[in-house]
Amino acid sequence: MRAARLLRHLPAAIAVAPAASVVLAVYVGCSVWSLRISLTSSHLLPIDDFVGLRQYQALLSNSRWQGSVLNLLIIGPLFIGLALLIGFLLAILIDQKIRGESLMRTIFLYPFSMSFVVTGLVWQWLLNPSVGIQKLGRDLGFPDFRFDWIVDRRMVVYTIVAAAVWHGSGLVMVIALAGLRGIDDDIWRASRIDGIPAWRTYLFIVLPMLGASLATAAVLLAISVVRLYDLVVAMTNGGPGLGSEVPAKFIIDNLFERQNIGLATAAATVMLVTVLAVVVPWIYAQQGRTGRAAP
Repeated sequence: MRAARLLRHLPAAIAVAPAASVVLAVYVGCSVWSLRISLTSSHLLPIDDFVGLRQYQALLSNSRWQGSVLNLLIIGPLFIGLALLIGFLLAILIDQKIRGESLMRTIFLYPFSMSFVVTGLVWQWLLNPSVGIQKLGRDLGFPDFRFDWIVDRRMVVYTIVAAAVWHGSGLVMVIALAGLRGIDDDIWRASRIDGIPAWRTYLFIVLPMLGASLATAAVLLAISVVRLYDLVVAMTNGGPGLGSEVPAKFIIDNLFERQNIGLATAAATVMLVTVLAVVVPWIYAQQGRTGRAAP
């Protein structure tokens, strides 16, 4: 019986084998190589001297790395929270069977179809004090109007959040809308019969039912936060000063500009562990949910 089952799955295994080999060779292999290099004193070129955790100690004491992590801790919760909230509200709006639903879906999802580079360039133009919103306000007769967050070291990180939310809310909307369209009409009918306001139905009944869908969206957003690089480079290039520096930019700069491969791979390993800390529990929860649902 077991042999027959193995033979039945053999064609699928053969079909998957090339992709699995690429994953093992490229992703796993490169991750192991990066971990190995992070334990050396490599600079311009990799060398094979073992220095233990010296690079990680240097990384944790690096003020630029500390600032980039702090910026990410600000960007991450704000971006994920606002994108989930706005995306869910947009999904509720479209779920009302409004006119022009297809057009509105396209408009709200359009920012997500653009790359982070394009999004960053658009927002850089909008927030540029010389040509953007500030100039428009002054041209309209408000000479004291100021909106120069993108050149303000204390506020620039929030411009990154605004651009990222504009880009990612459409993804949440699509995922939440698919969940809303799967809600049984009997639930809405029962809530109307019981006289429950619509907002309470959404908040206390529908929202818990969409927990798995929104968790998936949150994981996808969290991964995009950890690897955030191109949006920051396109908008601010990490400035003013180091006001919008993020870990991914720290890694690229040390890898290609400062020629400090050991420190860069140590930072990359820390980011990899961070991603695994987010993804592995989610995969485990998904598998557990699938196992409980199986007969």
